[in-house]
Amino acid sequence: MDTAGYKKANMEAWNELAPRYHRRWVNRVDGPLQSTTSLIRDVGVAEGDAVLDVACGTGLVTKMLVSAVGDAGLVVGADASTSAIRIAKRGNRRALFVNADAENLAFARKFDVITCQYALFFFPDAPRALRGMRRSLKASGRMGIVVHGGRDRVPYYGAILDAAAKYIPDYIPEGTPQLDRYSTKDKLGAEVRSAGFSEVSVRRRTFRYSPGTFESYWRDYLRYVARPIRSKIDALGRARRRELVEEVRRNAEPYTDGDSGVITFPWQVLILTAMR
Repeated sequence: MDTAGYKKANMEAWNELAPRYHRRWVNRVDGPLQSTTSLIRDVGVAEGDAVLDVACGTGLVTKMLVSAVGDAGLVVGADASTSAIRIAKRGNRRALFVNADAENLAFARKFDVITCQYALFFFPDAPRALRGMRRSLKASGRMGIVVHGGRDRVPYYGAILDAAAKYIPDYIPEGTPQLDRYSTKDKLGAEVRSAGFSEVSVRRRTFRYSPGTFESYWRDYLRYVARPIRSKIDALGRARRRELVEEVRRNAEPYTDGDSGVITFPWQVLILTAMR
């Protein structure tokens, strides 16, 4: 994989998507974002703690961490996306934010807790990122990570990705880190242990998320997807695109209420905690 090229493309996408992502998810506490409360509780964030939120995005988790540590604590959000950091700063006046590559963390101070929600699978060199997180922790520090379950356990994504792969072979470029690369307890736990962490614990949670009817689900996907992906769908042509949409509809059918037409997807996540 061309790591430098992937990172550049990924940051361009996130810089584009950050405002739309923020508008869509910032005030939501349903679906997969219910994991944030579990993460903060499980990793034991306490009043007065110094916490680093790695790949903080637009600051959704960071904001909840600020409340958890209180006035005596410190929260630092780090993300490689300049657009995301700019938005996070506007909504989190009590936190500090820095532009930082998760694979190259370098902080003078050490933290009591490090969190990383829905991001580890994006890092091309995740082991390097984990080692950097460990170096950034105090001797008694704790780390908490949240990742998605397998594609079949997160059909919100799987229904579209499985269909798109049939119609657009390069929909996800070869070598791109997969959303479900750490989708089992064994894979996630082994990666974290190999980075030197101890007392590793992983538990599964399954939440429910409804994007509304199929029409709302598909419309919102197109509205929030990055331009390179959207252009591949548009390039299909009207007939093939209609076939793709119907394939996605069939994939979503098992989760669709026959009377109302409302989709309710299960959404499995894995929540890991570990000690330095």
